[in-house]
Amino acid sequence: MSFFQRIKQGLERTKQSFVRNIETVIIGYAEIDEDFLDDLEAVLLTGDLGLTATDYLMQEIRRGVKEGEIRTTNEVMPFLEKILAQWLSYEADPAPQHHPEVVLVVGVNGVGKTTSIGKLAQYYKAQGYRVLLAAGDTFRAAASEQLSIWAERVGADIVKHSEGADPAAVVYEALETATARDCDIVLIDTAGRLHTKVNLMEELKKIGRVARKLVPEAPHETWLVLDATTGQNAVSQAKLFGQAVPLTGVVLTKLDGTAKGGVVISVQEELGVPIKWIGVGERADDLQPFNAKEFVRALFDQDEAQSAVSTKLQQK
Repeated sequence: MSFFQRIKQGLERTKQSFVRNIETVIIGYAEIDEDFLDDLEAVLLTGDLGLTATDYLMQEIRRGVKEGEIRTTNEVMPFLEKILAQWLSYEADPAPQHHPEVVLVVGVNGVGKTTSIGKLAQYYKAQGYRVLLAAGDTFRAAASEQLSIWAERVGADIVKHSEGADPAAVVYEALETATARDCDIVLIDTAGRLHTKVNLMEELKKIGRVARKLVPEAPHETWLVLDATTGQNAVSQAKLFGQAVPLTGVVLTKLDGTAKGGVVISVQEELGVPIKWIGVGERADDLQPFNAKEFVRALFDQDEAQSAVSTKLQQK
């Protein structure tokens, strides 16, 4: 399958809970009135869009009705698809902009951070870049070993210290090594920090200070890994991480295992930070750069099994 097909397949549960529910509301009303708009708003909220994103979309729909862009209920769906595509309107450019590009990868326990780093390493290796992994998670047992397996699998260099070592020291050596070996990108793993642990957040800031001693402006990117299955809790995590370290992007994993894919929309709105990568499966190549147009098209795209609903909409 193409990655678009995998996105479409991965979003199936979200489609069932979000797009299908919108269609159900549309079928249930002959005309646009306040009851219709109230039911539509409720569906958007249950799709894990969050209050801010839902308010924005409802404002746009009301504007569309007032200005004549939406004249019947069956024109709501294509209007919503267009608005979402315009609103997200982001296509990630994963190409390194510095040499080496230093990327700090952060997130709480259990979101798949180390696995995501391995998949990122595979992506960049496949693009012809020389990759170095820094095993900065020195607190979790076997974290370095897990990253080492990925390094060997994809053919990336790795720098690691013993368990309990100073993460900043690992990063310092990693950047020395990256410079000596002419690496293109350094991916730094970090401990799965709970966002309430102030001392651990301070450790992230220390890593940044140490990195800048060797590479000016490092880290160039700080990507927060979020688990899509946690829905709006992922947005709360993102806000708290953003208060501690300046985030430049989000890696959203496990989109294939959730009905809460609407979190893609709310994360970008609430943070003002783009989603740069999305994961839709367990395979190493199931983490890919985020493309908003492709995402929205996959979310609203119909197959033969859904054609009956479309026919009902067209007959109204």
